[in-house]
Amino acid sequence: MPRSRPAAGGGRWIPLDPGRLGRWLDGFGERHGTPLTWSDIADGAVVSAPDGARAECHLPFGWPGEPGADRAALLAAAGAARRVGLLLVRRGAHAVGVADGDRLVSSKVDTRYVQGRTAAGGWSQQRFARRRDKQTRESTGAAADHAARLLPAAALSGLVLGGDRALLAAVLDDPRLRHLAALPRVELPELPEPRRATLLDAARRYREVRIRLTEPTG
Repeated sequence: MPRSRPAAGGGRWIPLDPGRLGRWLDGFGERHGTPLTWSDIADGAVVSAPDGARAECHLPFGWPGEPGADRAALLAAAGAARRVGLLLVRRGAHAVGVADGDRLVSSKVDTRYVQGRTAAGGWSQQRFARRRDKQTRESTGAAADHAARLLPAAALSGLVLGGDRALLAAVLDDPRLRHLAALPRVELPELPEPRRATLLDAARRYREVRIRLTEPTG
């Protein structure tokens, strides 16, 4: 069963692999009745059932074409393969890669030593903070080096980001990465420490359709 969590304002969020979306829609109709009605939203489609149940289907990179959502169009859009860049950054570690669909085709993972926090005060603490800041800059600089080499904008249709937002911003601020600014983005901030396994997980998870399911009570 897909993991789910409560949605603010009611209902629950269900992240769903695009390969399972067709079966899920069939089950939605079986549980709540037919005919189903379809309507467009900016980044996907809404499916409504006769009993009042409603499923907002949000695509990771938005609706790709002309309005006119229906089952076939939603399945085609959700299953479309994209070539995307992956950039995961946390303090002292980063992972960069390219995914074609859910397949990781290139990657680089690196770790750099960055000192932890200290409870010391005075001059020692200031010296420690300067050294820690220098190590952090070196770490984000290395991440920018690898991103500049592995993420050519001309070959990508999107960018997937994960980890610490402040450090990601520092990496993307590198002039060599300005070509990535115009790419549509998906954020996966809850990913664990950047590792190759984390990149593989990100290559799968960025494609998930986020469904906000609202069902009648009683």
